[in-house]
Amino acid sequence: MSPVRTRSIWAVLIGCCLYAATPAVAAQTETNASMRPSLLPNRLGASTALTLAFRFSGGAEGVPAPLRGMVVHLPAGLTVNLRGAGICPPSRLQSRGASGCRSESLVGRGHALMKVHAGSQAVPEEATVSIYRGPNRGTHQTLEILSQGSTPLDQRTIATGVWAPDSGQYGSKLTVSIPAIPTLMLEPDASFVTLSLTIGGIRRHPRAHVAAGSILVPRSCPATGFPFAADLTFTGGSTASASTTIACP
Repeated sequence: MSPVRTRSIWAVLIGCCLYAATPAVAAQTETNASMRPSLLPNRLGASTALTLAFRFSGGAEGVPAPLRGMVVHLPAGLTVNLRGAGICPPSRLQSRGASGCRSESLVGRGHALMKVHAGSQAVPEEATVSIYRGPNRGTHQTLEILSQGSTPLDQRTIATGVWAPDSGQYGSKLTVSIPAIPTLMLEPDASFVTLSLTIGGIRRHPRAHVAAGSILVPRSCPATGFPFAADLTFTGGSTASASTTIACP
């Protein structure tokens, strides 16, 4: 076989290998997301606690990309009314944490599990989440979402969520802007592995975890159930989406 012919064959083989490897590399770096909503109680027309639970997987070296924003689409007929809660200015949360807000402004709680880069390792970080009614933006109600981590980082983060009308099978949407969560110097920002938020509820029910605010289950339910969806954005501009339904009562 001539040297020219040999070089041509090697060039083709190398090109094929690189082409075949490209999708595998992309799959390893993609962040995936799933959502599991729940209503407690799930009874037509009832006052309820809405829980939005997210799970993130994949990403470079098995660490999801840092979450920077999400738009959660809620079913038509689900009524959100925070007017019974006090207002907590974000500046108080930033300077004093949970102690900066009155108890009547608390409308929900939650929990987060994150991964923090420390050299070659990804260390878990747990954070408690408290949700407060924020100042309205025009006619739109807002939430101030405080997450407080303690180990290995003593980190306080405040995300803002804005309720707005939606269209089609979705009656409203919650748009949440999430700031970067810095970790160690020269290391990437913290990444969410799980995030659970519970908003609204019946005060006497211990699992509602709320002190104020009102969310009502729709008075009717589509045959396919109550639809939920989420559009998520990560550092670097990558995106993911998730959708599911809650069965009718």
